[in-house]
Amino acid sequence: MERTLSIIKPDGVGKNIIGEVIRRFETNGIKIAAMKMIHLTKPQAEGFYAVHKERPFFGSLTDFMTSGPIVVMVLQGEDVIAKNRKLMGATNFKEAEEGTIRKEFATDIEKNVVHGSDAPETAAFEIGYFFNDLEIQNR
Repeated sequence: MERTLSIIKPDGVGKNIIGEVIRRFETNGIKIAAMKMIHLTKPQAEGFYAVHKERPFFGSLTDFMTSGPIVVMVLQGEDVIAKNRKLMGATNFKEAEEGTIRKEFATDIEKNVVHGSDAPETAAFEIGYFFNDLEIQNR
């Protein structure tokens, strides 16, 4: 059983597609082990995206991620990291496959509706950033 972090970004929350994103997870055999809505502060966003601190998009990314509430979830299932990334589609929505979340709902490379961990090590850090063990259910 594998776990990953998923975030519905401020643009996804603003478009009222939280339920649609969750529906896609659940209809593809992905279970939600934890979920909450939060509004990141700038320091919290900078901490989460610290790996990108030297990148030119760091400031705009952290500004965007603090522009409204987000929904953070722990997803659980067999090969859930790969399944989630396939459902999300390519980071650049213009390159995403038809039927993916980003292809259908994203408006630019930064405002691409969802985030998902890309590896088990990343997932462990990202899940721990938002959730403690008491908040995560074994489903």
